[in-house]
Amino acid sequence: MHNILDLDLEKAGNSKPIGISLISPSISGEDMDILEVGAHPFVGDAGALKVRFGVYLPSITFAKGYEVLVRIIHKSDQFTPEIPPQDYFLTCRDDHPYDLWEATVELTSQPHPANHFGKPGVYLYRYQLRRHGEIVTLWFTDPFARETGVGELAAFHTPDTDPPFVWSDADFRVPPLDDLVVYELQVDEFNNDFAGLIEQLDYLEGLGVNCLELMPITSVRQEFDWGYGPLHFWAPEERYGGKRGFKQLVNACHERGIAVILDSVYEHVEDNFPYARVYRDSGEPNPIIGPFGEGFFGTQIDFAQPFAREYFLECNRYWLREHHVDGFRYDYVPGMYDGPLGQGYAKLVYDTYEDSLAEAQLAARFQDPAGFSRIIQCAEHLPDPRGILRQTFSNCAWQNELLNKVENMAGQRYVDDRFAHLLDTRLIGYPDTRDAEGLAMPVAPFQYFETHDHSRLITRYGLLPPLGGTGDIQYGDRRNFFKLQPFAIALYTCQGIPMLWQGQEFAENYTLPGGGNLRISFRRDIHWEFFYDEQGRALVRLYRILAKLRRQCPALRSRESFYFNEQSRPGDGVIAYLRRTPEDADAQVAVVCLNFSDSPHQIWLPFPSTGTYREQIDAASANPTYDIDVAVAGEFHKVEIPANYGRIYLHGG
Repeated sequence: MHNILDLDLEKAGNSKPIGISLISPSISGEDMDILEVGAHPFVGDAGALKVRFGVYLPSITFAKGYEVLVRIIHKSDQFTPEIPPQDYFLTCRDDHPYDLWEATVELTSQPHPANHFGKPGVYLYRYQLRRHGEIVTLWFTDPFARETGVGELAAFHTPDTDPPFVWSDADFRVPPLDDLVVYELQVDEFNNDFAGLIEQLDYLEGLGVNCLELMPITSVRQEFDWGYGPLHFWAPEERYGGKRGFKQLVNACHERGIAVILDSVYEHVEDNFPYARVYRDSGEPNPIIGPFGEGFFGTQIDFAQPFAREYFLECNRYWLREHHVDGFRYDYVPGMYDGPLGQGYAKLVYDTYEDSLAEAQLAARFQDPAGFSRIIQCAEHLPDPRGILRQTFSNCAWQNELLNKVENMAGQRYVDDRFAHLLDTRLIGYPDTRDAEGLAMPVAPFQYFETHDHSRLITRYGLLPPLGGTGDIQYGDRRNFFKLQPFAIALYTCQGIPMLWQGQEFAENYTLPGGGNLRISFRRDIHWEFFYDEQGRALVRLYRILAKLRRQCPALRSRESFYFNEQSRPGDGVIAYLRRTPEDADAQVAVVCLNFSDSPHQIWLPFPSTGTYREQIDAASANPTYDIDVAVAGEFHKVEIPANYGRIYLHGG
């Protein structure tokens, strides 16, 4: 690692850059120190406000005639035309393996009476690149910014306005993989910002949720965007509450036993990402983009390059240490996967796994009593989710098989054995564990039937007329909410990790365009009013019952399933399966019956052990279903299943 030169530079105007003209050694991929990059404000001698800047620009050196300056303005002066930003040249450390440009600047008060420069508060900054005095890149944001302004500006708080955050989550432990119930959400759409999300944690707990999967929370150029064209990788969105607001959210979640994972987009970047823009303008060899250029979703990262690997590993480390996050959902893994021994995805998740056990602070949060790490590393590798779990240190994966089946069933109005098979992850070839340096680390797929990438399931059962013309977004008819009930029961009783997408629990009902800006840049606030209407209240009631059952019943979180294929009648819309804890004297058994048809049906099932089986979904209703008493193991009993509904019979435990 390298110490930072504490050089006070004169304000711009006629100040000159300082360069050390040495030939850069080859990049090793182990020389990144995030303490020497970004903006680090501090109080100097005699109370002077200072800030230390640093930015890595490999191959861009003073010896080649380059100059880098930083432009700084107090946020209160941002839109005052009479107050320009203050410019300062940076010094080039040509001896640094990553060609570090750095400066320490004193924020000196300015003569203009309305100028806030030199006063406490928030400052905005950006960099400019020149060569031989000519502008190469007019401005670019800080690729290591810990805070941002709106759009493409980096930011920092002066120390007196940003006291250290006090955590209270020392006792938090990441839940075991089989206990997870995940809720995917987009902060803007869910409830505006991080504070709004904290307000809804009671509600989420009521759904059994103990893990939040946040769609990208780093800043975007537009007023609203899903965030899959990343510009800043290190800074929580300022409009959501910034780094302090995000820490407050994570801390509040941890106090309730809820893990937080980030949707991380490491395969591609936005066109104005600094390492795309600067090297496109300068023509120098790019340390992070490489020869691929444009990929399927944007400018593609080249993990064959050491700088790229180190950049994203350090990014993971930062979020784990600084913001106490509990893992990552990696977007579009096929674009960064070069095999189980490759330098891309496999190495990133392995190194991140190792880090989660190497530090005492992290190990306390992640280490399972069996010795492996519970850090949540979820791969979106839709072409081969089974392979990614076998071949990498991912312990979970998105997979669209259940979603695709459910959408097809709803659209074509049928049920089949394949649906039941998809609820049994062992049966369809998912491993239970993978070797983690001699330890059996559990792995499992996420199970879901709605995500941000798809129209709402209820839209498959009929659409309402457009409100304002044929070009408007269409909405599903929520009067069909009851069609969703057996799917919800299946979700909470299946093998794997159940995941909900915001609002599905009260029949959110919009359609989603297949592409274009309307898909990713149109804000769709979830309709909280649906929670209170007849359809929403009925569906939420069911979700809450199922959440309590999944949380309390180990049989519903186990790896043991059995499909009653001989007794099920998919042609009538009726299937049944058994969930149980491993065979022992105290085994708990759950018999699950689902009816996807519009008529009530009966099914005869063999109940595997003697005793009383109590129906759980309507056990608290005024007229609960009668219990089933089994006198002989394997005895058949008739089960009545209401239309578009289900039954769960529980025994033992």
